Amino acid sequence: MARLSEPGAPATAARLDLLLLALAVAGISFSAPLIAATAAPALAIAFWRNAMAVGVLSPVALLRHRSELRGMGRRALLLSAASGALLAVHFGLWLPSLHLTSVASSTALVTTTPIWTTLLLRMRGHRPPGLVWAGTGVAFLGVVLLTGVDLSLSPRALAGDALALGGGIAAAGYVLIGSEVRRTVSTTAYTYVCYSTTAALLLVTCLVSGSAVTGYSGETWLKLALLTAAAQFLGHSLLNRVVRGLGPSVTSTAVLLETPGAALIAAVWLGQTPPAAAYPALVVILAGLVLVIMGGRRGTPAPAPGTDT
Repeated sequence: MARLSEPGAPATAARLDLLLLALAVAGISFSAPLIAATAAPALAIAFWRNAMAVGVLSPVALLRHRSELRGMGRRALLLSAASGALLAVHFGLWLPSLHLTSVASSTALVTTTPIWTTLLLRMRGHRPPGLVWAGTGVAFLGVVLLTGVDLSLSPRALAGDALALGGGIAAAGYVLIGSEVRRTVSTTAYTYVCYSTTAALLLVTCLVSGSAVTGYSGETWLKLALLTAAAQFLGHSLLNRVVRGLGPSVTSTAVLLETPGAALIAAVWLGQTPPAAAYPALVVILAGLVLVIMGGRRGTPAPAPGTDT
C-alpha cells in the first residue's frame, strides 16, 4: 500500500477503508441469522465467538506481534482491556434483552450506538459538524422504519428496553476506545487483548448464570465456527481495522446497516420473508451514512500514523 505521505495516498486509503467497512457490515449481518440458527445459549454463543477468535489469533499475536504486545504500554493495554470489557457488557446486556422485550424494541434501542458515539465525542471536546448529527439521525430513522415502534410499559419489557439501551451505550464506548488505541497499536495486538478480555468476562458470566458452554452437537460447533469467521473476524476485526482511518462516527453509523442486512440474509438463507420496509430502510440508512462521511471529511483531521496489520 502507498504511504500516506505520497500523492493520492489519503484518497486511496479512504477508498480501501470504505471497502473493508462494507465487508465488515456484511460480516456482522450474518450474526443474527447464525445466532438464531445455533442451538446454544445466547451468552455462550457470545463467549465462544470471542474465545475462538482468540484461539485463532494467538499464534499470530504471540509470534509475530510479541514485541508489540510487550511494548504496548500501560495506557494502551488498559484501554484495550477496557474496550473488551465494554464489548462484553454490550453482549451481556443486549442478548438477554431479546427475551424480555420485543425484538423490534431491542434492535431499535441497541442501535442507538452512533447517537451515543456522537454525544460522547461532543463531551470529549470534539465538535461534530452538523452533517454528522443529521446523518446519524437519518440513519437511525432507517432502523426505526424497519423495526417499527413497539414499546410496552410492562416492567418486564421496560427492563429489556433498559438493557438494550445500555448495550447500545456500551457499544459506543467500545468503538470510541478502539479508535483511540488504534492510533498507535496494530489491529492484531489490539483485538487480541480486547477479545481475550471479552471472552474471559463472558465465560465468568456464563458460569454465574448457568449457561452451558459445552455439550453441543457437531452442527452447533460448526455454526459457532462460522459465526466466529463471519461476525467476529470479517465483522468486528475489520471494524477495528477501519475505525482508525474513518473515525468512530462513520464506523458506528455503518453498523446500523446490520439490521436490514441481517433481514435480507435471513430471507435468502433461512427462507424468512424480509419486511416490506427492509429495502427503503436500507436506502435511508445508506443516505444517513453518506451524510456522516461527508461531515466527517469536513470536520475530522487526518488520523495519526499507525500500523494496520
